[in-house]
Amino acid sequence: MPRHSDKPKDNTIKKFIQNIPKAELHLHIEGTLEPEMLFKIAKRNNIKLKEKSVKELKLSYKFDNLQDFLDIYNVRSKVLIKKRDFYDLTITYLRKAHQQNVLHAEIFFDPQTHVNRGIKYITVLNGIFSAMRDAEKKWGISSKLIMCFQRDLSADSAMTVLKEALKHKKIVAVGLDSAEIGYSPSKFKKVFDYAKKSGLLAVAHAGEEGSAEDVRKYLKLLKISRIDHGNHSMDDEKLVEELVERKITLTSCPLSNYNLKVVKKMEKNPVKRMLRKGLKVTVNSDDPAYFGGYINENYQSVYDALNLTKKDIYTLAKNSFEGSFLSDSKKQMMLEKLDRYAEKNE
Repeated sequence: MPRHSDKPKDNTIKKFIQNIPKAELHLHIEGTLEPEMLFKIAKRNNIKLKEKSVKELKLSYKFDNLQDFLDIYNVRSKVLIKKRDFYDLTITYLRKAHQQNVLHAEIFFDPQTHVNRGIKYITVLNGIFSAMRDAEKKWGISSKLIMCFQRDLSADSAMTVLKEALKHKKIVAVGLDSAEIGYSPSKFKKVFDYAKKSGLLAVAHAGEEGSAEDVRKYLKLLKISRIDHGNHSMDDEKLVEELVERKITLTSCPLSNYNLKVVKKMEKNPVKRMLRKGLKVTVNSDDPAYFGGYINENYQSVYDALNLTKKDIYTLAKNSFEGSFLSDSKKQMMLEKLDRYAEKNE
């Protein structure tokens, strides 16, 4: 682990961030659909887009809130139809992650977005999982798959897709995403209980828009192992103490929060305060095609804005492995790689 806390020169830290071994725990695969790929897939699937160019498409990525983003996100995902589409999407992300020295990725996907428009679950799953398998063979990057339910859809819909997923046994956990305000975790308690009884882990987006009390409810009712985002956990000191004691991992997404105006200024991002409180916070890219950066850009953004140190970057990377759903032996192997890197770059 780096011993000193002096802030190094920009070019030094950029290289340090680029090369430090890390895991990514909060990444929506549909959110990696870059405009160039979107046009390519739309063309081969004979889908006509409203926008005429990549530039015009990028200009549409302006959001005043989370719902604005979700509206665009759901429309863009409609170009994904065939196994090849999901394969190309996933292998492209995993190549990029490997290039940014991600050793392990835990990928969210939203099957309801696709099955509700007539795409078979197995088509989505096979495309994504085939790419995950090929990426491990090509580049050595490991990955796991987490199926998210959408809060704005019914619990019955969630249960239906869960039972379908359990037939194929390729997911390790379930999650909960989409807009947070106005939805209670109690709506999905039976679904999460069923998933847990079936041997799956559980995570949920909480405390991004919602309050610290909402985070408490997700922990209590859904028995989640990780909190995705979790910004507003910082509003309740007793909750912070509980999260520290229980070693609950939080998956922060700095550029996403900034672009969605969840955090008004990058300098107000809670990552540094979380670190100082001893929380197991991590840095991730969420939906990088929409928010201007993959995992390294997110690390760089908080380093620059929050006056972090190399030790902080090391701790964020360490938290990412410790908070993953890897086996203890694989965690240890990756943590040893991290420590060797840190010792060489003190």
